[in-house]
Amino acid sequence: MVWEEAKSVLRKTLPENIFDLWIEPLKCVQNTNDQLELSCPDPYYRAHLAQHHLEQIRETVHDIDGGRCQVLLSASGRKSLPPAAPGNQLRLPHVPEGGSSVRSLHPRYTFDSFMVGESNCLAQSACRAVVNGDDSIGPCLYINSSTGLGKSHLTHAVAHRILATSPMTRLHYLTAQQFSGEMVREIKGNTMDRFKRKYHECCDILLVEDIHALTGKKKTQEELNELLDSLIKGGKRVVFTAKSAPRELLGIDNDLRSRMTAGLVTRIDAPDISTRRRIIQHKAALHGLDLAEEHCDYIAQHIQGDVRQIESALVAIRAQSALCQGDLKMECIRETVESIVGVPQILTTAMIGEFVGGQFKVGVQEMQSRSRKQAVVFPRQVAMYLSRQHTQESLADIGRAFNRDHATVLHSIKVVTERSLRDHSVSAQIDLLNKKMERM
Repeated sequence: MVWEEAKSVLRKTLPENIFDLWIEPLKCVQNTNDQLELSCPDPYYRAHLAQHHLEQIRETVHDIDGGRCQVLLSASGRKSLPPAAPGNQLRLPHVPEGGSSVRSLHPRYTFDSFMVGESNCLAQSACRAVVNGDDSIGPCLYINSSTGLGKSHLTHAVAHRILATSPMTRLHYLTAQQFSGEMVREIKGNTMDRFKRKYHECCDILLVEDIHALTGKKKTQEELNELLDSLIKGGKRVVFTAKSAPRELLGIDNDLRSRMTAGLVTRIDAPDISTRRRIIQHKAALHGLDLAEEHCDYIAQHIQGDVRQIESALVAIRAQSALCQGDLKMECIRETVESIVGVPQILTTAMIGEFVGGQFKVGVQEMQSRSRKQAVVFPRQVAMYLSRQHTQESLADIGRAFNRDHATVLHSIKVVTERSLRDHSVSAQIDLLNKKMERM
């Protein structure tokens, strides 16, 4: 089949990440003597592919079939899109010329694929408010987090949803570095009027990523400050992302800082263990991996920060799975995780608290609260009991992790011990948790 042969060639000639992202998802829906039709996941994926990779696909196909087939792209049952003439910019249907300008969007970074948990629910809700026109968050949304926790996923999701549901909306989505570079080019070309018209007059929503990159760039900050003033007064929306909170940004003009915080400022923290499990299960399914529960638990327990590390681990595990014909052993999982995050950490009360909370479906913050609900009290007592068994921390240190004193820790250990002796189901539960702890 022509397309299968072409894919084999493209796999060798394109970088692996480009092939996996833009070529692998294509489906051949028609292959006749004079036409090859490839189906894309959605119209925006198709537009990007046609602009950046279609020419190479077409040349590869023609090398194989002698130039007989015309290569067409379709998306979700829509009419096929013929190849664009060289130099012509594709644009989405019904969007006027000079409307939106959007950086390349990851096709899987959508709201549906975003795993919501305690650490990111406010940021996710705020982004949905932006696309729904809800003004309760104010004119500006500022999201900050460490790398790999989902800032870009959410901003891509905003862009995807706006382009899909409101194609007439003039959306400009770029990085702070791109904004600065574009401004410098327009200044050098004496075309700043065009720059100002694009952003001041032809912009309904502005998304700027990595605003911390403007540190020390005084002229760009002045221009952005003027732009924000115009957009806010005009009732437009602005979304910023950064690696730090506004107050922590050094070398940023105070007026710009003030306007950036003229709405909701929210932070994305590292996901809790239950959210990490769901992320692992979701991404494993995308990779065609069938992970055992203990494998999933081990990965979730030991990869706690950058979600990209989870993706990296699953890619490596998929390769190992292929080598051992799907028969994955825990030792293989351990080695893969250690290659990414190093040797396993010594267990701490904080780690055990998170683990126990995940097992009982109770958040760590709930266990640290003053709640006296049995559904919270017992997991807290178990976490203290296990911490005493599996760590060298003092009673006072264990208590501090749950906002309790050492007397409460002693009482918790006594309660769990007595319940284990009286109740076989509690004893079995503690034994199971102990076995899982030993594998951590």
